[in-house]
Amino acid sequence: MLNTERQTTAPISSRSMEAELVARAAGGDGAAFEVIMRRHNQLLFRTARSILKSDTEAEDAVQEAYLRAWRALDSFRSDAKLSTWLVRIVANEAFGRLRRKQAQIIPLDAAMNSTEPEIQASLTDEPSNRPEHQAMRAQMRVLLEARIDLLPEAFRTVFMLRAVEEMNVDETAQALGIPEATVRTRFFRARSLLREGLASHVDAALGDAFAFDGARCDRIVAGVLARGVAEGVSGNT
Repeated sequence: MLNTERQTTAPISSRSMEAELVARAAGGDGAAFEVIMRRHNQLLFRTARSILKSDTEAEDAVQEAYLRAWRALDSFRSDAKLSTWLVRIVANEAFGRLRRKQAQIIPLDAAMNSTEPEIQASLTDEPSNRPEHQAMRAQMRVLLEARIDLLPEAFRTVFMLRAVEEMNVDETAQALGIPEATVRTRFFRARSLLREGLASHVDAALGDAFAFDGARCDRIVAGVLARGVAEGVSGNT
């Protein structure tokens, strides 16, 4: 016996299958595309950020890439990973922005002859004197000092004299009353321990690099959905 009851569309949720989300988003379902965006926002933002080196520009690139992807969803083939397809789109968008930005760069000769105060300041200002570089060096110094303090005393003293005070092997050996070979061995070991310690900090921090907070995620999603409605990509009103 045929079932004559109307078939209802299952509600969209964060656990909805990817194929269903793609099919419904391709038909203009904004809720389905929102789930797609929230699943891939961090990946796409980090991709764009790695190319453009700017949070603001990366956000703009991700929004534009999402709109392009949404318009082209009906051409997406399920034999490919959606994440790979989206990364390719956002990378192309970011590289395009980068090329346009580079095309606007003032030639060196013109810049050197320019009387604009901002251009002259950018040419004469030492990068290490800029506030962001000074703050970065201060943070690195605190981390490095903490790792040096953790070195065994014998290694720590040799490292301080050799690396920080820049004493040579002979001077260090005489100052500490130890053979030169011992100085070399302890210095080598101290540097190895420091590298291992700093590497562990880097590894632990990698997962938090260019963190994708809730506000940024919501901002991108809202921006894409609003433009989707305005441009007729979304059937939602």
